[in-house]
Amino acid sequence: MKKENITNENYKKMKTKITLIIAALLMVTNFSFAQQDEECMLNLTMFNDNVKSKKYDEAYEPWMKVRNKCPKFNISIYKYGEKILNHKIKNATGTEKVAFINDYMLLLDQGGENFASKYSKGEIAEEKALLKYENKKDLGLTDMQIYEAFDNVYENHKADFKSTKGLYVYFTKTVDLFKSGKFELQKVFDKYDDVNDQLEGLNDQYSKSLNKLIEKETAGTTLTKKDGKYKKFYQQSLAANDKISGSLDAYIGELANCENLIPLYKKDFELNRTNGVWLKRAVSKMYNKECTDDPLYIELVKAYDQADPSADTKYFVSTVLRKEGKTAEADRYLKESYDMQTDPIKKARMAKKTANDLKKRGSYGAARTYYREALKLNPSDGTPHLYIAAMYAKSANSCGSDSFNKRAVFWYAAQEARKAGQVDPRLKSNAAKTAASYQANAPSKSDIFSQNMAGKTITIGCWIGGSVKVPSL
Repeated sequence: MKKENITNENYKKMKTKITLIIAALLMVTNFSFAQQDEECMLNLTMFNDNVKSKKYDEAYEPWMKVRNKCPKFNISIYKYGEKILNHKIKNATGTEKVAFINDYMLLLDQGGENFASKYSKGEIAEEKALLKYENKKDLGLTDMQIYEAFDNVYENHKADFKSTKGLYVYFTKTVDLFKSGKFELQKVFDKYDDVNDQLEGLNDQYSKSLNKLIEKETAGTTLTKKDGKYKKFYQQSLAANDKISGSLDAYIGELANCENLIPLYKKDFELNRTNGVWLKRAVSKMYNKECTDDPLYIELVKAYDQADPSADTKYFVSTVLRKEGKTAEADRYLKESYDMQTDPIKKARMAKKTANDLKKRGSYGAARTYYREALKLNPSDGTPHLYIAAMYAKSANSCGSDSFNKRAVFWYAAQEARKAGQVDPRLKSNAAKTAASYQANAPSKSDIFSQNMAGKTITIGCWIGGSVKVPSL
């Protein structure tokens, strides 16, 4: 819109707004006042206002004018431009839609050229890959082309590959291409491990950052508005990644079973006998898919411990020793494994894994010790509370002198389950449902009345060793 088309009053208002924006821009850019273009400033103001009001069609023309004439003028040309083009893509069809998609990709490249610090090459490549996937049909792309777009991000810009959706698509396209005969089965397992490693690495980063904020809150410091936003972002990112991890397992389905894994690893074992990464993945997959009864598992574990001894290898050696009945030796290796780990998030993960093994063997007291250690190391992960609660519930019949006291253990279990939702928003719904199911097994109001137990405290014996207060009527 040109000046002559604006009323004098509106123009004065616009000029005032322009002056204010120029002042703000001078504080955040390296451009001198002489380099500011009044027409670009006017159009920048117009498209900014329209985007904020979600009037994307009205924003398009002034935005294009600034983009073409003053490409380095302000970062909002690109950040707001993405919103404008997203709207255009959603509301267009046919060749017009394809033109907007291609223009979006061009905009990302231009953002990288003019504001390199805000648009890294990896972020651009990731965003382009997602655009191609989301508009695969309109662009006439094949599964292989979609896979290659994400593979480019993984191979060349791994540190920037953070999109949960992108990682999921990257893996699922690998499976689809295997099913269509384009890839070997080993490729599927390799990509499964690649994507899971990437998710695990991202989760480690998010958990560490989130734990710092939780420590800050626990110490009594009120989080700033910015801290609050980061806390929400980390929690949401962890929840999304957890969901995707489960989806990957579902998508790989029966491909990752012992019948497929054992011959595959046997075939490649000699070639990879000293390859620590390959051995780690093979051992982990065999362990997770419960293929540990096969003699190959023992060979893989021994080779892994020789090729790249670590906290991980000591843990897997302990599983072999335990299967051979060498319990004391297995426990020594397990402790060595745990003590060797120094990274708090990885140590927390190992504590949970150790606790899970102890829980399976019925060593509930020892398992709880490791679960509590995991909670200390990674306070943003509430799952250990649920596992501890499950052990309490399972022990109810063994930890009370009479029926009332035994069922009172379910109050204790419910109390523990609720803690999971309190420390970990991802578990809020699950924790509430679990606590409610335990509560339903606890003594009823009529039981409390008939036993005259309202408000009294019950000491819980056996390995639990706690106490619970009976609800008042």
